[in-house]
Amino acid sequence: MTEARILKREPIFQGRVIDVALETVAMPSGHEVQLEIIRHPGGAATVALDEQDRVCLLRQFRHAADGWLWELPAGKIDPGETPRDTATRELAEEAGLSAEDWTDLGPMHSSPGVFTEVIHLWMARGLTRQPLAHEQDELIEVHWLPLAQALDWCNDGEITDAKTLVGLYRAHGMIKSALEMLSEDAGC
Repeated sequence: MTEARILKREPIFQGRVIDVALETVAMPSGHEVQLEIIRHPGGAATVALDEQDRVCLLRQFRHAADGWLWELPAGKIDPGETPRDTATRELAEEAGLSAEDWTDLGPMHSSPGVFTEVIHLWMARGLTRQPLAHEQDELIEVHWLPLAQALDWCNDGEITDAKTLVGLYRAHGMIKSALEMLSEDAGC
């Protein structure tokens, strides 16, 4: 056996976004375990960079975090949407932006011990401003920071949101690799 099998599932709670259950699982080792699992449809987040390599960050109030967090524009995948569709929609709604160029930065698991959520990360360039469309229950401020400053904030603990940390580091790594390849090509 190479994957776990759900032997029994006891629903605990069904909400608008999440589904919580106690699952009895046959593990690849053959052992049976009971796990509290939160099922989530997944999400998408975008590192939006302008021509000056400034990144769009949202300062958003999060009750569960007991205050304000710095985050990338992001949201839950709606039924029938691809992760890229979600990234496009959320970038427009939360940051008031559309983008011409999209680069896939890969997926990340937000908390795989209990949570099935996978967040798909994107980098967007060729930005155009459009009207914001914040939802009534969202408290969001849109800010632009140099990417280097955002990375400093990641390193010093100012940014603590996992998808934002991973997205910024991956975008920076991709940009750095592309610049190194250009430098090597120019040296030939």
